[in-house]
Amino acid sequence: METPLAASNARVKDARKLSRRSARAERRLFLADGPKAVEGALAHALEDGASCVVEVFATIAATEQYAGLAAAARAADVAWSLVDDRALASLSDSVTPAGLVAVCRFLDVPLDSLFAGRVAERGTSEAYRGPALVAVCADVRDPGNAGTVIRTADAAGAGAVVLAGSSVDAYNPKTVRATVGSLFHLPIAVEPDPAAAVAAAQAAGLTVLAADGEGEVDLFDASFSDTVLAGPTAWLFGNEAWGLPAELAALADHRVAIPIHGRAESLNLSTAAAVCLYASARAQRG
Repeated sequence: METPLAASNARVKDARKLSRRSARAERRLFLADGPKAVEGALAHALEDGASCVVEVFATIAATEQYAGLAAAARAADVAWSLVDDRALASLSDSVTPAGLVAVCRFLDVPLDSLFAGRVAERGTSEAYRGPALVAVCADVRDPGNAGTVIRTADAAGAGAVVLAGSSVDAYNPKTVRATVGSLFHLPIAVEPDPAAAVAAAQAAGLTVLAADGEGEVDLFDASFSDTVLAGPTAWLFGNEAWGLPAELAALADHRVAIPIHGRAESLNLSTAAAVCLYASARAQRG
C-alpha cells in the first residue's frame, strides 16, 4: 500500500488553497467533502463528457469503508490518493471529517442553457419541454441556506437552481456540504443580475412567482394551485434578512405569500423555499 500523503505534501497544500474563494474562481476548482458529495461528484459528467472530479484524497480507513467509491474513481480514471488524518483534516472544514475530499471542476452552466429545450413562448399552445420548476435565489448570503435550497429543489424534482445577484458562492465548502450531494444532481447557474434571471425564465415560458410575505396571492388558494402552480414555474427567493427588493418582486408575474397561522413573524428562507417548491411539485404532478 502506498504511503499516505502528509499535510506538507505539495498536492495537499495546493488543494488546501481551494478553501479560498479567489483560488476557486481562478482555477475553477472546488472541494467536495464527505461520501455523499464524493459519490455525487464521481457520478457527474460535465457537458464535454469529462469527469467532474480531478482527484480524491482519502484516509486509509475511509478507503476501506468506501471501497465502492474508490472502485468508481478507478473506473473513471480519477486519482484516489491516500492521505494521513492530519492532511485530510486540513482539507475539510467539517468538525468531524468523514475521511475523503474530492477536488472537483466547476459545474455551473450558462443561464441561457437552462432553457435551451423550450419550445413555446408563454401563452402558446405548444408543449413546454424545458425545466418545469426552477428556484432562483437572489442575494442569498448564508451558505447553509443556499445549500439547503439546492437540496430541497433537488428533492422536489426541480429542473434547475439559479444563484443570482450577490448570492453566496455555490462552491463555498459549507454550501457544498449543505447540499448533501444535490449540487451534482441538477443544473446550477450563476447570474450576476437577478432581473436577467427573471427575464430569462419568463422568456422561456415559465411563470415567475416571488415568495413575498406581503404578496397578493395566497399560496394555498385552490384556484391558484390548479392553474398557475400546475404550469411551469420559477420561484424567486430573496435575502434572508430583508427579502426581495420591491423593484425585483415587481418583475414577477405574481407575488405569493405563505399564510402564517400562528404568532411567528415569518418563516426562514429554506423553510419557505421548501413549502413553495413542494406546492409547485404537488400541483404539477396532479
